[in-house]
Amino acid sequence: MLARINTAAMVGIDALMVEVEVDISPGLPATLIVGLPDAAVKEARDRVRAAIRNAGCTFPMRKITVNLAPAYLKKVGPTYDLPIAIGILVSSGQINIDTTGTLFLGELSLDGSVRHLHGILPMVAMAQVQGLTRVFVPADDAQEASMIDGIEVYPVISLSQLVSYFHGESDLPRYSGGVTWQDACQQDQHNDLCHIKGQEHAKRALEVAASGGHNVLMVGPPGSGKTMLARALAAILPGLTLPEAIEVTKIYSVSGLISKDLPLIIQRPFRSPHYSTSHAGLVGGGRIPHPGEISLSHRGVLFLDEFPEFNHTALESLRQPMEDKIVTISRAEGSLTFPANFILVAAMNPCPCGYYGDPVKECKCSSTVVTRYQKKISGPLMDRIDIFLDIPRIDYEKLMDDRQLEQSGKVRQRVQNARQFQLDRFKGTDLTSNADMTASEVKQFCSIDAAAQALLRTAMKQIHFTARGFHRTLKLARTVADMDNSVLIKTNHLAEALQYRQRNINQ
Repeated sequence: MLARINTAAMVGIDALMVEVEVDISPGLPATLIVGLPDAAVKEARDRVRAAIRNAGCTFPMRKITVNLAPAYLKKVGPTYDLPIAIGILVSSGQINIDTTGTLFLGELSLDGSVRHLHGILPMVAMAQVQGLTRVFVPADDAQEASMIDGIEVYPVISLSQLVSYFHGESDLPRYSGGVTWQDACQQDQHNDLCHIKGQEHAKRALEVAASGGHNVLMVGPPGSGKTMLARALAAILPGLTLPEAIEVTKIYSVSGLISKDLPLIIQRPFRSPHYSTSHAGLVGGGRIPHPGEISLSHRGVLFLDEFPEFNHTALESLRQPMEDKIVTISRAEGSLTFPANFILVAAMNPCPCGYYGDPVKECKCSSTVVTRYQKKISGPLMDRIDIFLDIPRIDYEKLMDDRQLEQSGKVRQRVQNARQFQLDRFKGTDLTSNADMTASEVKQFCSIDAAAQALLRTAMKQIHFTARGFHRTLKLARTVADMDNSVLIKTNHLAEALQYRQRNINQ
């Protein structure tokens, strides 16, 4: 008897349907798995054999052929244990079930218990797209699977429990618990802007960056608050929508970074890798490509402290994701594309000792050392940064000021209003913020009045913007105008944008 069981394979952060075909025929006892399995899939033979026996069932002493279709797709990991075991039990006549519209996912231990898997959310999302109606998943992953609407989720503790359910000897209740989207959103906690003394110009710039999704570079001496400002940026970003949260959660699920207590990412990611992070750690990679830090910061903030200390190759690899909002990793077996729509917030000292230009502490670096340090950031990478901020030392009077400062909640509401202004403008397109606009869309949406055009013409002659810098200035001015609820970019909007575009390091 031929049995067909549905399961899934992960390709990047997406899942594809895999059909497990099991055929038991006369012959010497042997289990053959075909369909491009890797070593972990081949080892399923021994795990499944022990699990079936320890579940109180009989493992057929005949020739068993397991085909994982489609055959051209490389099968990786232990996802196929449970569907193979169910296929063998169905093919041998030990259970009789209709597997149409059902997905089976799970790794088996030798005693028959079903273990946790990475990538449950994208696999269940694929099942929904394919029109399947129910999934059997490890009990530890039921809450994550339940985030996808329209799918009946059945948590499985062990193979024996599942067999007993199919025999009608016990009940396997459908999963109905978990954290709702509304409850999850109430758990949002971030660093608040009201805790940062002084730096009013930087707070305003961060509000502009959050409103339009613009990249920021902060330059200042140690202890001036660059890290606090970067962390506070996440507090003023608008909350994730449910589709965005599922999109981000897919990346974290594949990476094995999902919490059992809260399997849905409800806060915009804030990633802060150390400057010793390798190229593969930042961009993603490996024999089987996996997401790097830039994909883990998708829809959130990527904070790179000590910016010039990062590996040059790793920094230069940011250029394509910053433009295209995706990263493509190519290997001999094929290419995978991961999303990478993040806000880059970089921070650096003005020199190796950190005190170049500081009015209090003397810099001990020579001019040659300062120039060499600042030139570690290439011109093309600098051209992709929208906002340049000088973060000076904070005075004693500002640190001791007890006045109540504006909280992040109020700023976030203004940011949300500006984002909504943009969403209304971009309705019918894939754009979500001004930073996502291409050159053609800048021409379409960045209307500028006559006085602002004259200012821009003068600025182009004096500052010598590149074409990319020109378009980024207009996108930045468009954001400032949106914050002012203005359809037209005016002189004051452009002037503020030009102020942010003034670089405060040598290039």
